[in-house]
Amino acid sequence: MISFKVMNWVGRFLKIKRALLHAWILIGLSFVSAEELTFDEQAELMGAIQSGDYDTVIRMTDRLEDDSKWWRARVGAMQRRGEERFFGADIDGSIDDFNAFLKMKPQEDPHHWQRGLSYYYAGEYEKGKAQFERHQTVNTQDVENAVWHFLCSVRAPGGSLRLARKRFIPIERDSRVPMKEVHDLFGGWGSIEAVLKAAQPQDSDNLSERERNHLCYAHFYLALYFEAIGETEKMKKHIRLAAFDYAMEHYMGRTAQVHAKLREVKED
Repeated sequence: MISFKVMNWVGRFLKIKRALLHAWILIGLSFVSAEELTFDEQAELMGAIQSGDYDTVIRMTDRLEDDSKWWRARVGAMQRRGEERFFGADIDGSIDDFNAFLKMKPQEDPHHWQRGLSYYYAGEYEKGKAQFERHQTVNTQDVENAVWHFLCSVRAPGGSLRLARKRFIPIERDSRVPMKEVHDLFGGWGSIEAVLKAAQPQDSDNLSERERNHLCYAHFYLALYFEAIGETEKMKKHIRLAAFDYAMEHYMGRTAQVHAKLREVKED
């Protein structure tokens, strides 16, 4: 998941992520043979890559072999379109694209927590639980991974709060605010008040970007907690705060907005 240690530059990173992806693609395309695509097709595909038109990139690379120099364009576009579909609340579409991406790059499977989020919202809880278990092997100190594993465990066939807490993944070194308190809450030994206190800003009328981010995370994970224990009205209260009042545009901030849309929670 997104680390708070990089939040002071994550906004800029997200803005240039697409440009970096394009640069990565273009390096590999500089030696493409003309036989694969006509000159006009190459020009069209290059334009689609540069503009982030993932549908066109995927369509135009569908007939190419996987040893084509254009193949990395298809790989990158599949991942990015999966993310965009997820942000648009097209959960099944996002899973299709993530599956296609991982078929092309199977070594990325343990790292692919994004598919785990999609599995949760698709109701594929066993698959989500397994995805987060694999992610734990490569990201051992992430409270968010433990929480999403918990959420899938509660709702998986035969699951319950008791069993999810019994199998709750221990995390000791996630220093992000308010992740320790979130972990304690889901583990059963923390409190809602502790989560809110950890995220409390110095001046609620003059929030810094960092403080806004703390509040977004706090209220999002409180919403997920209330969803897990079946308290729908409290879930709605906190998801409104995370998705609207303290909205953030990084992956988890946008996931809060997806949650609100899927649960039909509207801004007050």
